[in-house]
Amino acid sequence: MFGIELTPEHPIERLTDLGVRAEDAGYDTLFSSCHYNNRDAFAALHHIGAATDELRVGPGVANPFEIHPVTLASKVATIDEATEGRAVFGIGPGDPSTLSNLGYADDRGLRPVLEAFKTAQKLWAGERVNNDGTFEATDAGLNYEPPSGSDIPVYVGGEGPHMCRMAAKHAGGLLFNGSHEADLAWARDQVEKGLADRPDSRGEFDLAAYASVSVDEDRKAAREAARPPVAFITAGAAPPVLDRHNVDKQTANEIGDNISAGEFSEAFELVTPGMIDAFCMAGTVDAVSDRMAAVLDHADSIVVGSPLGPDLENAIDLAAEAYDRVD
Repeated sequence: MFGIELTPEHPIERLTDLGVRAEDAGYDTLFSSCHYNNRDAFAALHHIGAATDELRVGPGVANPFEIHPVTLASKVATIDEATEGRAVFGIGPGDPSTLSNLGYADDRGLRPVLEAFKTAQKLWAGERVNNDGTFEATDAGLNYEPPSGSDIPVYVGGEGPHMCRMAAKHAGGLLFNGSHEADLAWARDQVEKGLADRPDSRGEFDLAAYASVSVDEDRKAAREAARPPVAFITAGAAPPVLDRHNVDKQTANEIGDNISAGEFSEAFELVTPGMIDAFCMAGTVDAVSDRMAAVLDHADSIVVGSPLGPDLENAIDLAAEAYDRVD
């Protein structure tokens, strides 16, 4: 898979144009991020799916709290039907910074994700489902079957050890939030532990680096554009990850405090070159290509994620060029 993530912070018309551009540039899969404070991801995915011919499209990643898992399964199935079998389902525990606004911060975990996508697969296969666990469903079913049936690819989004292992055992792939080869080497170790318990009937598994990428002809401009996402990544990084990259925990906490207070400029100014190197593939095409090659020593595939670059349209083409150089 060579994928791209688009964020519905832009009007759907522009997102659709970006999706068409991505297909023309050679991406085979497009994920839309899912946050209540942006535009509706599923509306954007339908528009992009209708405007493209071969591009797989799906949420990246939806969570099983804001939308009931049975309804979520139907939304993905509808995309699969509308695109004649091109849906992909990215599901994860969700972004804690936005879910806390909705009262779900304490509900995030592995079990809701596993129950949700297992239920979706049963529904897509035409089964009726009952569930009395992290959510309730009683004799629930769909009145239609998507073209792909239960074979719609499921990617679990996450980076914790247990989530990585669960994905390797049960799902089609893992969208691992990482842009550095050291993080993907660690993820590979976790995945291998899960694959040891994976039945052959579940087929091949795809470890995808869901990487923050910022590319431009101007190296400085690309790295400056990386500051906002790197600030958020740094603030949310677990202590072992900070240690892996020699990132000062006090500075990371200060960045988080500024973000929580809505003082974004102050947070972005605290981002160091070392943080950018750790948490984003940022720079020229040559630099990003080298980073992609290093990551692909451990990952099976790459999804190019936010910010993409200072110029979105140009960055889509440049990131594809960087990937082509790896191949």
